[in-house]
Amino acid sequence: MGNLTIITEFLLMDISSSRELQVLQGLLFLVIYLGALAGNLLTIIVIVTDPHLRFPMYFFIGNLAFIDLCCISASVPKSIVNSLTGRKSISLKECAAQIFLFIFFASIELAFLAVMSYDRYAAICHPLHYRLTVTPHMCAQAVGGSWASGLLYSAIHTVTMFRLHFTKSNVIHQYFCDIPQILRLSSSDVQFSESVLLAVSAGIVLVCFSFMFMLYIKIFSSVLQIRSAEARDKALSTCTPQLAILLLFVISGLTAALGPIANKASLKNLLTAMFYTTLPPFINPLIYSLRNREINSALRRMHRRYFEFPSRALLD
Repeated sequence: MGNLTIITEFLLMDISSSRELQVLQGLLFLVIYLGALAGNLLTIIVIVTDPHLRFPMYFFIGNLAFIDLCCISASVPKSIVNSLTGRKSISLKECAAQIFLFIFFASIELAFLAVMSYDRYAAICHPLHYRLTVTPHMCAQAVGGSWASGLLYSAIHTVTMFRLHFTKSNVIHQYFCDIPQILRLSSSDVQFSESVLLAVSAGIVLVCFSFMFMLYIKIFSSVLQIRSAEARDKALSTCTPQLAILLLFVISGLTAALGPIANKASLKNLLTAMFYTTLPPFINPLIYSLRNREINSALRRMHRRYFEFPSRALLD
């Protein structure tokens, strides 16, 4: 016991020892991060400033954009700094913070997707009772409940994984503190406790996904019964982006859960981790802008207000 070494920091391994490839990796993450930052901030600004988007659906979309922004900010900036500066270390506290924030925002996003699915179900299947069902008070309760449940869930997982000292190794074969990598380095007691928590979590997530997919089945059944082609297209334009985001979330979650635990850093493992950590926050704003008519119209109004009108005034 006297020779036991307690780990206080971890080493994040790059896919290559080449300094040029490390810098290239850092620049790639920087481009992705700036793109996600710009897309989600633009979504939030459009929803906050446009008076035509004062509806619960866009309130939830704005919150989801903020969550995506926070989720990608939990791990990518540290990776960018490490790759560009040649550093590999991350302290135990920073690693715990990354795990906590990633689980926190991912669980909140799942809760928001469930709330948004119910919002679309109430709006399309029961439009006459929509204003009585989805009230500002209900929206505030949904947001508060989502954040509180995410906080509790993340705290339980983080405390379980970091409640004992790490003594095996301090090498993480990933660009951030990946949960499977941390479990690989933890004691058998922690692995058993976390496995039980993950099994219970998988059951809860399965119930949530079943609930959401049942709602979308009812939504599309109601949409197909709408006789007006214009009304049908408008209904589809409000629910298909959310369904696309849900499917992207499901696929990325399955990739994270079912992917093999890497024993060495490789390009395959890097791309797999990028798929479930950086792709959803980067792609979600594109899905909104390409598929949602109201957000498209709001973006055009913003462009005319801030770019076309000032240029015409200067010409006059």
